Amino acid sequence: MKKYLVEFIGTFFLVLAVGMNVIDPGNGNLAPIGIGLALMIMVYAGGHVSGGHYNPAVTIAVWLRGRCASADVLPYLISQIVGSVAASFAVVYFKGHAGAVQELNPVHALLAELIGTFCLAYVVLNVATAKATAGNSFYGLAIGLTVTTMAFALGGISGGAFNPAVAIGVTIMHLESLSNLWIYLVANCAAGALAATAFRWINPEDK
Repeated sequence: MKKYLVEFIGTFFLVLAVGMNVIDPGNGNLAPIGIGLALMIMVYAGGHVSGGHYNPAVTIAVWLRGRCASADVLPYLISQIVGSVAASFAVVYFKGHAGAVQELNPVHALLAELIGTFCLAYVVLNVATAKATAGNSFYGLAIGLTVTTMAFALGGISGGAFNPAVAIGVTIMHLESLSNLWIYLVANCAAGALAATAFRWINPEDK
């Protein structure tokens, strides 16, 4: 139960940071920095308890890689989604809904989310689950900076969710349209699976 509470808390503060940084008056072009820092802080705060996933795509990647028990997958996903929904309502309470929904090219957005989420999940697997990097102190920084980097690079194309829980949250906040939610769910989950496949192929000895 403690692991699930940590996943709820971490996802809550990640999605809270997304909404508070993005919805006006927010931090404009600097929003990815605040979001990446929030993820870094929460990974360091809860990583020793739950692994600090805060992202269904990461949970899928870690599970397929063999470092998350099957019994934990559904509770992790539920905790992350509930945390996202709770944070979204907090943001709406503080700021109201966003004024405009980003117009997306579905194909471009799908590819951008696939690439960005793959990068994030791949980094998580290598810095937080690999035997060669066990016990390192940089894993939270690497994970947070990955989100910042991908958000700067791809946020203008897809909105830069890279996380199904964040996608649900930004939909509630009206930052994205409900009709686009499938893009994130499909691309993010597929990217998590692809990252796990790549990790296991590159590191066959790391069971």
